[in-house]
Amino acid sequence: MSIDRAGWPFVLTPVLIGSVSAVTGFWVPAAVLMALASFMAFFFRDPDRVVPGEPGLVIAPADGRVLIAGDADPAIAPPGIWTQVSVFLSPMDVHINRIPVGGRVTKIAYTPGRFLAAYRWEAASANERNDVWIDHAGELVVCRQVVGVLARRLVCRAHVGDDVRTGDRYGLMKFGSRIDLFLPRHVRLRVGKGDRIRGGETVVASW
Repeated sequence: MSIDRAGWPFVLTPVLIGSVSAVTGFWVPAAVLMALASFMAFFFRDPDRVVPGEPGLVIAPADGRVLIAGDADPAIAPPGIWTQVSVFLSPMDVHINRIPVGGRVTKIAYTPGRFLAAYRWEAASANERNDVWIDHAGELVVCRQVVGVLARRLVCRAHVGDDVRTGDRYGLMKFGSRIDLFLPRHVRLRVGKGDRIRGGETVVASW
């Protein structure tokens, strides 16, 4: 299992400081720093996943617990009529974000905002967030990264014009967060509120 490159500063910094502390005889701080480095390596882990290859599937964009699965609330959704799947990521979940459906990235919209708890309803429209719009065979899908109380940094490596495949890694959110997935209204949901899902593996909807 690898570590995402965004995590290496968080892993190596406590390792280096902890090593100096150990050499100079400060064993307790050294132990704390090494434990912190271990947690950071765990948090930024990037496991391989087996992406279902059948056509017409929408794959989970992240690990976590489903908060919403149904009609989207117009107050928090992009303009239009959508089906929404929202996923809450705890600090213990894998935080790598994956492309839910293959296609072409047509738009990326970053919006600064607040840092409310990611599981709160208003977080989807009030918090700092980043929308990735994907044209999938002529239909639009929007994948929204939302920061939370602890997650105050978004990493998005997708760019407008990119051709992406289902399950591709495209970013992450640091330290607890949420992803909102907005799908065409006519898709068939395959998950429900409270379900645990795995990014890149769990089928959340289908055409």
